Amino acid sequence: MEEGKQCVNPPEFIVSIVADEDEYMVGVTCNKHKEIVSGKIGILQNEGKMREGKILFSPVKAVGTDCIHGDSSDFVQIDMKSSKN
Repeated sequence: MEEGKQCVNPPEFIVSIVADEDEYMVGVTCNKHKEIVSGKIGILQNEGKMREGKILFSPVKAVGTDCIHGDSSDFVQIDMKSSKN
């Protein structure tokens, strides 16, 4: 949410926290809001409202299955650039 409105950008990253050799998914974000989400998670961690650990951003990957069929108009563009954060 930004200024009370939901972001119109498609999700580009899965946001997770790595702690004690476990990984916990906490959400998704677009590239534009990546730093804002990171900052908010850091605040929540400092307040003890979210698990401590390293914040990890993993690129969203397109997945296909035999049970879901569609044509090219059903797909959205997914940026496959990797992130080192």
